[in-house]
Amino acid sequence: MIAHHDITTEAQRQSIQTAIDATKSAADRNRLGQFATPNALAIDIARFVGTRIGRRKGGIRFADPAIGSGSFFSAALAVYGPKRIESAVGVELDPAFADVARNLWSHAGLKVVRGDFTRVVANGSRPPAPNLILANPPYVRHHHMDREDKERLQRLAYQMTGVEVNGLAGLYVYFLLLATAWMEDDGYAAWLIPSEFMDVNYGSSLKRYLTDRVTLMRAHRFDPDDVQFGDALVSSVVLVFKKAPPPSGHAPEFTFGGTMTDPQANNRIPLDRLRESRKWTVYPSHARNDRCTLSDGHGPTLSDFFRIQRGIATGDNKFFVLERAEAKRRGLPARYVRPILPSPRFLKTTIIDSDDDGYPSIDRQLCVIDCDLPEHAVEARHPALWEYLQTAEALGVKDGYLVGKRSPWYKQEQREPCPFLCTYMGRGSDDKQPFRFILNRSQAVCTNLYLMLYPRLALATMLRKYPARAAGVHALLGRITGHELRGEGRVYGGGLHKIEPSELGRVSAAAFIERWTELGACVQREEAAGLFG
Repeated sequence: MIAHHDITTEAQRQSIQTAIDATKSAADRNRLGQFATPNALAIDIARFVGTRIGRRKGGIRFADPAIGSGSFFSAALAVYGPKRIESAVGVELDPAFADVARNLWSHAGLKVVRGDFTRVVANGSRPPAPNLILANPPYVRHHHMDREDKERLQRLAYQMTGVEVNGLAGLYVYFLLLATAWMEDDGYAAWLIPSEFMDVNYGSSLKRYLTDRVTLMRAHRFDPDDVQFGDALVSSVVLVFKKAPPPSGHAPEFTFGGTMTDPQANNRIPLDRLRESRKWTVYPSHARNDRCTLSDGHGPTLSDFFRIQRGIATGDNKFFVLERAEAKRRGLPARYVRPILPSPRFLKTTIIDSDDDGYPSIDRQLCVIDCDLPEHAVEARHPALWEYLQTAEALGVKDGYLVGKRSPWYKQEQREPCPFLCTYMGRGSDDKQPFRFILNRSQAVCTNLYLMLYPRLALATMLRKYPARAAGVHALLGRITGHELRGEGRVYGGGLHKIEPSELGRVSAAAFIERWTELGACVQREEAAGLFG
C-alpha cells in the first residue's frame, strides 16, 4: 500500500527539478524534449481524470512512461490519496531524473525503471499493465531522431497497434500509441502533448486512432498566449481518453483556455465531424480561439492560382549572405552573387520596387553567394571569391548539414525571383494578419523565412497580359483575414504562428474569381480534368 504523501517531498522535487534544468542548455533540453509538468497543471489534470474515473472498483495502478522527477505521481498522490493507489511505476531514460524519482518517491511505493520506454514496453519482462496513465512524454521532434530509431519505432507501433505512423511525427506520438497498447482495457489516460498533431498531415493517424480506437473524452487546448512551459515554444493540448471503442453517437468534448476543470469555452464535436475535419484546433468556437477555415475543400483555393514554395535555405546566412556594398568591396564577381531580401523583421514595406540592377530599393541591400563553378575554376578565374570561400573552413560552415550535401558546397537552391511573397511566421490576433504579403518588383530571391507565390495557369496568363493587375492581386492577398490564416496554419507557445506552403495553398481564393471572373473557367476545367483524367 502507498505510504502517506508528504507535501514537503513535492517542494523538494520542484527544487531539484529547477537545479537539474539549470545544468542543461535550452538547446539540449529542446533536443531531449525535457520539459517538466508544473505541479498546478499536473494536479488540474489529475483532478479532471478523477471525475471521469469515479469511485471505480479496485485500486489505481498508476504509470508514467516518462516519469522525470515525478510531477504526475506527486499529483496522483495529492488528488487520489495514497490508499487508492495499489501500485505505481515510472520509466525514465535520463539517469539523473531516474535517481531523483527513485529517491523521492520509492517510500511512497513508486517503482522506477531506468531505460527507454519504447524498448521497455517491447520487452517480454515489461511491468504489469496499468489502468491509469498520466504522462507528459518527451517533446522530441522528428529531426532529432535518427533514421534507424525512427524506423524501429514505426515498426513497433504498427506491430503493437496496427497504426502506420508518418515519419514526420514526433516521439510523443509513439509514446502515446505504445503506452496505450500496454495499458489495461477500460483503463484511463491523460496525455499532455503538443497540439500540432491536430492540424498537420502527419497527425492524421493519431487523430484516426483517437476517433476510432479509444473513447476520447476531452481535448483541452491551452490558450497559445499561456505557455505551459516557459522555455518550450510549443502550444499544448491535454487528451483524456478511455481505452475502449467509442460508443455509438459519442461526441468528445473540446475545450479551450483556462484550466481543465474551468475552461473558457467548450463544444461537443460528433465523431463523424471530427473524422472529416482537417484542423482540430478550430474547436471549440470561441472569441479567443480565433482559428477558422473558409475553404470547404470544394471552392477555389490559392493553390489553384499559385505554386507555393519556401525560399532558399542557404545553410549559413551569416556566411553566404553579405551586404551588397561589402561584396563590392571584396571584389566578388557580380554574376555569382544575386540579390536577396533581408529577414522579414528588417523589411518595413510590403511593396518592393527595383533599382536599375534588379536589387530591391531598400536601405539594406543584400546579396547571396551562388556559384556553380567547381573549386579549381573559382580559384583560377575568381581569386577574390576564392579567398572569401577559404574562410569557411575555420568558421565551420562546411560542417553544416545542408552545405555538406551540396556540390559544389557554395551553390544555392535555384529559385526564380517571385512577384508575391508571404512571411513564414508572425504574430497577430483578431483580424490582424499574422503574416505579411509582399509585392516584389525586384529580382531578389528570399530565404526560407518567406513563402514564394508563383502565379500559375490562368492567373499567370492574365498577369502577362495585364502586368498592372499585380497590384490588385497583392491587394486581394492582403484582405485574407487573420482568422483564416491562423486557421490554416499552426500556432506555437507564446502565440507564434507559422504556415507552410500546402497550408497557405488551402486558403480560399473565391475573391479572385469574384474580381476576375475569367479565372473561374480555368478552375472548372482543372476540376473536370481531375474527374475524368
